[in-house]
Amino acid sequence: MRYRKPLAFSHGIATTFSGVETAPAAAIRGLQEERLRRQLDYLDARSTLYRRRFREAGIDVSSIRRIDDLARIPFTTKQDLRASLAAAPPLGEHLAAPLEDVVQIQASSGTTGSPSYVGLTENDVLAWQEMTARALFACGMRPGDLVLHGFSMSKGFVGGIPIFQAIQYLGARDIPIGADGGFDRLLIACRDLRPRCIVGTPNFLLFLADMAKELTGFEARDLGVECLIVGGEPGGGIPAVRQAIEQRWNATCRELMGGTDLGCTYWAESNTEDGMYMVGPDHILVELIDPESGDVRPFKEGTTGELVYTSLGREASPVLRFRSGDHVVVTNDGKRGGRTTPAVRCFGRTDDMLIVRGVNLFPSAVQDIVASMPETNRVMRVVADFAGHTTQDNLKVIVERSEAANPASDAALKRSAEERIRNALSVKADVTVVAANFFEKPGAKKVSLTLREMPSLKGTGDHG
Repeated sequence: MRYRKPLAFSHGIATTFSGVETAPAAAIRGLQEERLRRQLDYLDARSTLYRRRFREAGIDVSSIRRIDDLARIPFTTKQDLRASLAAAPPLGEHLAAPLEDVVQIQASSGTTGSPSYVGLTENDVLAWQEMTARALFACGMRPGDLVLHGFSMSKGFVGGIPIFQAIQYLGARDIPIGADGGFDRLLIACRDLRPRCIVGTPNFLLFLADMAKELTGFEARDLGVECLIVGGEPGGGIPAVRQAIEQRWNATCRELMGGTDLGCTYWAESNTEDGMYMVGPDHILVELIDPESGDVRPFKEGTTGELVYTSLGREASPVLRFRSGDHVVVTNDGKRGGRTTPAVRCFGRTDDMLIVRGVNLFPSAVQDIVASMPETNRVMRVVADFAGHTTQDNLKVIVERSEAANPASDAALKRSAEERIRNALSVKADVTVVAANFFEKPGAKKVSLTLREMPSLKGTGDHG
């Protein structure tokens, strides 16, 4: 296995980690179609799941030669993969490489059910490292950097070992403490070793900033960190949250995104700050679809839709037209700026979407509103205490007041938050104001913006 990419340090002054990120669109498309044909032939020969699905759909794989032909192939869903895993443990009917060739197994977070297990061959691991190194590089990490690891290092989470591997591959040096190692150990290491970069979830990095003075004797902004790279949960793309992170650390904050079924990370923000660019077009083919009809949409600025992925060159656990559940808006169509791939902002997931009196709503949109209100602590939760994802009641929202706010002003905060939510999202909200730090501070776990039952508010001084 390769720890570091050959000539990694030659990228120190490069614009991108790979030339494919700036290749002409026609060249990328040609490469994708060549790899797509090989991947389809591979699936037909080696994947029990996809060979059966091709037969059931009456599809002759040899007739799928171009990207436009993909629309004839049914989507793969998360439930399809769960059924595949259950039918043929440990890695499912979609395992397309001999089990003895699998050198690594990763697990999804399992936030919507049992974790999905994904196998990787040695070539798959190298592809993950390459894509993730490109993403980290785009976000500001450079060969030779010292990096403090603030994502969880446990439970097979892709923010753990795969990020660690990619940091080494890029030529940087990781301090693999992890969020589950404890915020105290992370902050002491930050004080003692003075890393240039920190990687972690946005809410956890804000929490570290809150605790820095108490644990190290220094404010976060005085610890010398220059580059913050965040992902794994909403927040990095929310202007108010990002501004708070950057101000507390006096460092740049950039966002990345990926998913266990395709890779570690393959979308990443650059210093242009105009969305996250697809950095792995030679390894992953991405489509944008209407989430209702399934029709393919163009990557045109301002267009919204759900991301659908097809593996290109994957050996162990390839997926074909996989519906990610990530809902995005296109922020760059690849026709301006340095990179020629599209850029997006993710504003929610299918699993998180609520329908409130007929209005589709993502909790991250509510967080965006609350985080922009200085009288709050930038922390809120939506309470979805109803069956399924649909309600005819008002939206229930719990908002933390800021630490400096007077509880006597809670009624005004409640009215203001309800008005802003109604004006921005076209839904009526019932806001409950609670004390600052009412909710548990983030740690190794991702922050969920949705609660399925109303927490006990006794003794909290809430103003509902």
